[in-house]
Formats: sequence, structure tokens, C-alpha cells
Amino acid sequence: MRAFLVAPIFPLVSAVSVSIPLSAGNSVPPVDGNLFSLSIEQDRWLEWVGNVTRNSFFFNALDNLVALTGADPTIRIGANSEDHTNFNPNVQFVQQLFPPPTTTFPYPEATSIVAGPGFYQGAQFLPAGTGVTWGVNLGGNNLTAVFLETKAIIDAFASPALANAGITLDFLELGNEPDLYKLKGLRPSSYSVSQYTSEWITLATNMSRTANLAGSDTRIWAGSFAESSHSSTDFSPQGIFANHILSSEPGSFIDTISQHHYSGSFCVGSGGLLQDLMTKATIRSNLTIYTPDIEASQDMGLDYVLGETNSYSCHGAPGVSNAAGAALWTLDYALFATQLGISKVFFHDGIGFKYNLIQPVTLARSTLDGSPLATPLKPHVQPQYYAAIIAAEAIGDSDKTQVHELSINDPRISGYAFYERGSLKRAVFINSLAFLSGATSRTSTHLDLSFSGTVTKPTSFSIKRLVIGHADDTSGLTWGGQTYETSDARVGGTATSETGAVSVGLDIPATQVVMITFN
Repeated sequence: MRAFLVAPIFPLVSAVSVSIPLSAGNSVPPVDGNLFSLSIEQDRWLEWVGNVTRNSFFFNALDNLVALTGADPTIRIGANSEDHTNFNPNVQFVQQLFPPPTTTFPYPEATSIVAGPGFYQGAQFLPAGTGVTWGVNLGGNNLTAVFLETKAIIDAFASPALANAGITLDFLELGNEPDLYKLKGLRPSSYSVSQYTSEWITLATNMSRTANLAGSDTRIWAGSFAESSHSSTDFSPQGIFANHILSSEPGSFIDTISQHHYSGSFCVGSGGLLQDLMTKATIRSNLTIYTPDIEASQDMGLDYVLGETNSYSCHGAPGVSNAAGAALWTLDYALFATQLGISKVFFHDGIGFKYNLIQPVTLARSTLDGSPLATPLKPHVQPQYYAAIIAAEAIGDSDKTQVHELSINDPRISGYAFYERGSLKRAVFINSLAFLSGATSRTSTHLDLSFSGTVTKPTSFSIKRLVIGHADDTSGLTWGGQTYETSDARVGGTATSETGAVSVGLDIPATQVVMITFN
């Protein structure tokens, strides 16, 4: 590894003081190594893993994260597709119907999925130890269909190929965003949370008995709402609790409340500004709205996850969701989520979606507007993937990590301290000021570091940087001098690091992430 001293290379326009606690108390939340998880659109999910042989690109991209934390991946398979899926034992893998691509939806979701045994058996190509959440069709409101699909899922995970690899069915999810059913024509316009809960209990009783949840470790995700009323009279965790979901037979198997959230929408073809997505205050306001739901869930002894999330709904906004600046949004968004009691963040990906962390297969159409590509786009990682790598490296492999958001009086600078067994080990800083193509001057902020606490204070540290040319670039990022934009998703290039002194502090340019490891 090549090491070199810190040298300012951008004009300083401000300096901020950052006080870092040397020890983590009990109030500092723990963070799992699989904080960054994936939600995969179910229709083309076999293309992610492979139906006969393993998709090595996707496998490698997951394995990179496992190598940094030692934590098994957690993946949700479902989303909008789950309410269009039915099982047929006479189909080997899957039969699907897709609408034509459009400029807004270059890779639309299937409107009909008929899945056979091989569709579920494809989970054997996931990394050993992967924990899976699988979505079951509630939209069809068909008891027989729920029975057949649930049995197919259970049979697949009981097979030697999955069982021997330790690939487990951690959760079942019944229905995707049922609060939107009345807008999608799946239920009448009067569909209420009480009707939903009653219907869910009936079908989930079928599902839980078919899966023999009483005799297994598999549990249920509940909710999976697109929005939340935060009230007991409409769609929200409080709403289904008030309608006695937890006291029902299948409700006894509910372990986790899942919430979906996007920071904006591209559903009508108009996007947002990249800086708006990246802004520190916006990230926080987008998540703190769920504080009442998180507290209500925890009061019931339940875990709370973002079971499907990403930047802009309807597969992302071009020039925003696929841009380098989105990596900074992704990192700050996931780390801030931990401070609210959100245990995992499942970033939604689908074949050809603009906001993907990983594009796992060769694509013949543009992900931005659906136009044919003169040269097919080979499998690759997108900028957001670097956020997952940085978080994994910051969390480490101790299995006893806590993360604490640092109080920084600056609207663009975010910071988090990481502790192992209560002791300070690392800190991550994010400068979310967007340095865009065409800008003539890139500014930098100086961080003056100090510590609180009585244990011995570190005096020096090493630095790694996520270096980005411009916030609206779509490639060319490096983390510690290395790239993951390779043909096999494995890291390439020569690692670099800097050294710094606490008494001097450090500089962080606009549109950059730094991680410091204390000596």
C-alpha cells in the first residue's frame, strides 16, 4: 500500500469543529454488518443469481461486502412483482409478460409471472449463509394461490442445495404496498386498514400453517406499506396494531415491521435535482417522519426495517439516481437510519433500474431512456455500490460495532463515529455539497478534531477517501485509490492511504467521503 501525507489541494472556504466521544455508552445504537441489504424485484430475479449456473458478477459483488464484515447477506425478493406472481408446478423456471419499454420505464416490471420450482430453487446460487425474505402474492386474494406459492418456497429452502449451503428463509412477506392496492385496481377505492388486516389474517393463517412456522425459525414481515399515516385509523404500524394483527394466529409470527420509502418520484417522467437528493437536512427529514412508527413497533417488541427504499420511485431519475452524488446520499441515508432505530436498509434493485447499486447482467437498452445501445452494457456496479463498501469497511468484522452520529454545525458535513466493544475505532465524514460538471471552483472544508472522555486520546490516524470527479459523473469513482468498476466486480487498482495528525485535523472537499482510522 502506498502512503502519503495529507496535503490540501482545494481552496478552503470554511472550518468546523468536531468533537468525538472516545467511548460509546449504552445509548449508542449497534449496527449490523448487513445494514446495507438488497431488495430485488422478483420478476427477473433469476437473472441476478442464475438458473442453471451462478451469476458470478452478482455473487462477487455480494462477497466483497461479506469479506469486509463477516456478516451473511440479507436479501428480500419480491416488491411489485410479488403481487403478480402465481405458482405452476408444470413450469420449469418462469413465464412472464412484460409491457413495452418507455422512456420513463426502460425496463418495466412484468405484469404476469408464472413461476415454477426452479424459480425458487435459484436461491441456491446466493452466497452461503444468505438470509432471504420472500414475498408472497396478497394482491390476488386467493387462498389456493397463497398455499401453492408458499409450499413452493418452503420446498426450495428444504432442498439439499440450499440447506447444505446454510441459505435460510428468514422471513415471509405477504403483499407489497397494500395501501396502494386501491390505486392499482386490486381493491375498491374504499379499501381500509381494517379490511386489509382482516384479509391479511385470513391469508397469512394459510401461509403460516403451510410453512409450519410454529415448527421453524422463519418469521413474518408485516406492513410493507408505501406510505404511513402514523395513526391508528389508517395504513401504518399503529393502524394494524389497533386492528389486532398481533393477537391473531399468524400475528404471533410477526417479528419485523417493514416500511417502504423513496425520497422522490420519477413516475411521471420528471426528476429532481441531484443536490436536493444529497442535502443533509433533506435526508434527515425524509427519515425522522417515521419516528412514531419506529417507537410504536419497538414498544411491541418488534424490529423495524426499511424493506424497500432508494432515491426516486419508479426505478430512479436519470442523472440523479445513477450519479456519483447518489453514493453520498446512500451512505448518509443508511447511517442516519441507524440512529432512529432502523436495523437494516434494503436498497431496491431490478434489472436495468436506474438506481441500482449493481447492474448484474448485460443490457441492450439504455437504462436512462430505453433507447437501443450500439454496444451492450456489460454487468457493472454503479456509484451507490461504493456507499455499501464504505459502510461495510467502517462497521468492520468485530460483530460488536456501534455507530454514533456526530454533532456537526454545518449544513453540508455529516459525520459518524464507529466503536468496537465500546472503544472508538473509526469515523466517516461526508461533504454533500455537489460539485457539478461545469463548476469552476471546488471548495474544501477543514475539520478541527477534538475528543470527549477520559480514556487515552489518539494523536494520529490514517485516511481513505472516496474520490469523485463530479457529483453528476456516473463512473470513475475510487475508494482509497481502488475501483470496483471492473469486469468481475472484484476490487482493482493500487490501494492508497494518507496519514494525519489530530492536532492538524483534515480537509474534505465538496462531494467527497473520508474515513479515518485512529492509531
